[in-house]
This record gives sequence, structure tokens and C-alpha cells, in this order.
Amino acid sequence: MSEEHIVETRSGSSWQLPAIVVLGLVAIGGLVFGWNASSKLDATQQSVAAQVKSVEQSVQQDLSSLKDRLAQDEKSNADLQGDLKVVTGKLKITQGQLKKAREEAATANAEATQKITALDTSVHTELATKAGQDDVKTVDTKVTQVSTDLNSTKEELKLAKSEMGTLIARNHDEIDQLRRLGERDYIEFTIAGKNKPQKVGNVTIELKGINEKKNQVNIAMTVEDKRFEKKNRAINEPIFFYTTGTRLPEELVVNKVAKDQISGYVSIPKANAAAAPASTSGK
Repeated sequence: MSEEHIVETRSGSSWQLPAIVVLGLVAIGGLVFGWNASSKLDATQQSVAAQVKSVEQSVQQDLSSLKDRLAQDEKSNADLQGDLKVVTGKLKITQGQLKKAREEAATANAEATQKITALDTSVHTELATKAGQDDVKTVDTKVTQVSTDLNSTKEELKLAKSEMGTLIARNHDEIDQLRRLGERDYIEFTIAGKNKPQKVGNVTIELKGINEKKNQVNIAMTVEDKRFEKKNRAINEPIFFYTTGTRLPEELVVNKVAKDQISGYVSIPKANAAAAPASTSGK
């Protein structure tokens, strides 16, 4: 019986060792697999974290850009509202005033036509009743005067009129013609070069840009420490502005544009010279 027990003991230990080895290999394989999976997981987490950080940075940049654009839009809106408030506060033009200005212009034209007709009738009457040589010479002088007045009236009617009823000069000769009417003072100017402010009468003018093809100009105006920008304004298009204590607008007109150069005039109502002191003393 002793020999049989020994044989069974050896037989049992012979299969346990390979089993232990196999289990050890399996355990080692499991550790290797787990370490590999852990490494991949760490790498994946790092990649995901990097992507999330990149997305966050991109979102922050977009938010910053949107905030800047919003601030610019708010500033532009505030500037536009300020310009609108100043214009509506200064001009105070009603449809009735505009209609009145047009009616006054039409009345002036009608009166001029009546005067010319009356003079012409008078000349023809004198020609019919007087035959003396001296009378004929006198009548010829009157005819010449009538012709001159008629030509002057025709030239005046050729001038364009603004929405305020003022006559607009398109060149130096027409500016001289308006000077002779005696209703306004006219200051001519030429500005050469951009961003070079130039004082003209009661306004400082600064050239900002020119579109020669479209005959348009961008300028900045400063009136009594208030700055306004006027963009895409056509030549011979009047720009009205007021100064403190005056009731009639002053007028800026650009007649000519060239490369980095503009020419035109500023007209000032002579009535403003008398109105300004009275308004100043009342303040």
C-alpha cells in the first residue's frame, strides 16, 4: 500500500506544475493587456482633452470677436443717433417752411417776368408815339437795358435751387453772380490732400476720400467743436449747417473733385451777422 500512495502523489504533482505555469502566463497576459488598454485610454483622454481645449479657445475667440463687433455696431448706432438728433434739432424744417420757400421763389420769378413785360410794353409805346431822333436813341438805350435785365434774369433762372430755396453756384462765375445779389457772403476754398483740416469761415473742412468716377466726396466737418462726417456727397449738392444764435443755415458746396483735391465754397447769410449778437446777449 505504501508504494501505491507514492505513485499517486507523484502523479498528482506532475499536472499541477504545468497548470500553475499556464495560469501565470494567463495572468501576465492579462496584466499586459490591461496596461496596454490603460495606455490607450490615457492617450485617448489626452487627445480628447486637447480637442476640448482647442474648441474652448476657438469659442472664446469667437465670443471675443462677436463682442468687438457688437461694440462697434453699438458705437456706430450711437453716432448715427447723435447725427440724427443734431440734424433734427438744428434744421427744424417743416413741410410748410419748404412750401413757403418754393412759393417765395416762384413769386420772385413771376415779379421779374412782370417787370420785363412792363418795360417791354413801355418801350413799344414810346416807339409808337415818338419819332424824334433823340427819342429813338433814348428808346434804344431802354431796349438795351431791358435786354440786359432779361439776360440777367435768364441766367439767374438757370441756377439750380436747393431744398431750402437758396441758389447753388456750380463754378466761380456763378459764385460771382450770386455775390452781386448781395444776400450772402461767399468764401471759396480749395483743399489739397487728405486728412488736412482747413478752416473756411465758420466750419473746418477735412477731406477723407474721393470717388472721381461718380463725382462723390467724403468729408469731415467741424462746427463749434462738433464733428460730423458726410459720405458719398455729390458735387454741387449743398450741405446745410447752423451756428449758435442764427436762424438761417450756412451752406457748404463742393463744385469740383480731382485726385486728393476738392474745390467749392461756403455761403453765409448776411442776416446771421445781425442775428448772432442778439442771440448771444440773450444767453
